[in-house]
Amino acid sequence: MHPTDGAVPHELSTSRRWVVKIGSSLLTNNGAGIDHDRISDWAAQIARLRADGLEVVLVSSGAVAAGMTELGWQERPHELELLQAAAAVGQSRLVGHYQGCFQAHDIRSAQILLTNSDLADRQRYLNARSTLRALLGLGVLPIINENDTVVTDEIRFGDNDTLGALVANLVEADALVILTDQQGIFDADPRHNPEATVISEARANDPYLLTVASGGGALGRGGMVTKVRAARLAARSGALTLIAGGREEQVLTRLRQDERLGSRLLPDAEPLAARKQWLAGQLQSKGWIRVDPGAVRAIREQGKSLLPVGVTATDGEFRRGDVVDCLDQDGQLVARGLCNYSVEETRRILRRPSAEIESILGYISEPELVHRDNLVTV
Repeated sequence: MHPTDGAVPHELSTSRRWVVKIGSSLLTNNGAGIDHDRISDWAAQIARLRADGLEVVLVSSGAVAAGMTELGWQERPHELELLQAAAAVGQSRLVGHYQGCFQAHDIRSAQILLTNSDLADRQRYLNARSTLRALLGLGVLPIINENDTVVTDEIRFGDNDTLGALVANLVEADALVILTDQQGIFDADPRHNPEATVISEARANDPYLLTVASGGGALGRGGMVTKVRAARLAARSGALTLIAGGREEQVLTRLRQDERLGSRLLPDAEPLAARKQWLAGQLQSKGWIRVDPGAVRAIREQGKSLLPVGVTATDGEFRRGDVVDCLDQDGQLVARGLCNYSVEETRRILRRPSAEIESILGYISEPELVHRDNLVTV
């Protein structure tokens, strides 16, 4: 078997943005309560990564598990209201400890609670992306968790491995780093086969991985199956996924130095190409925008974004974040992309320079009508 045939090589030492996901069993020391020392150590490692110029978004499990410990529960309940109660108790304590640890390194942090549905809706997707970009631009470390206190099906069927992958798509991360209580993905169950070894590298979409992935533990909702599926989701925007043991000494800083730890799951395409393939194949157009010849040249020949000044007409029923067709003056399709404004807003700002958007609408979401990273030429 040649698991990395066709995969895109990645160097973590030169990457610019990571999503780091930490699981419940690590955070609570297998149910013994929040592991304050280990969280402090991860915070120190993340501080070193940031000092090296790396942007980090942290996706943290552990709210329900931390709440269970606080409430003195030994087993994860099945009743939805009790799970939500545990999440409400545990979330504030968990994030409070994170904030204290990061403050020790002069790092400001921000709590963001999301559900999978927040990232499935295009308008909320763009809202979340804009917020995260603003926080990263301000040097603030986002700490993301699933909103277990209010969601319903996510608490029973969701997992933060999937959320981490969706966040990696959202922020266009170079890598999704999943820290777990295992050393990586084994080629057999190490609990029953002492000769089992870690798969050090493979393609994220290799079907072999799902055949060897194991089930979840008592505290978390994940397991290796969800981590493999998360790697596949992350790969659709070109992100590498690393699954490594969170208790390894200096695991994050060693990964940053390209040391081979855990399992490295590679995407099949470069990040921008993968993102545009996903955009072109997964979404349906909700309207059209007619662009002038100058804008056509800028999009096709120079790979530039579409600005409002280059738009002459529009129609449809699209909202912010929906896909629109970009047509030339003869009605021929030029490109497709995610529009940063609704059809009504687009009508008001077309033919106008970006500097006037705020005075016309009363606010500005993005200076581009369609950003080049969200634009696929045809």
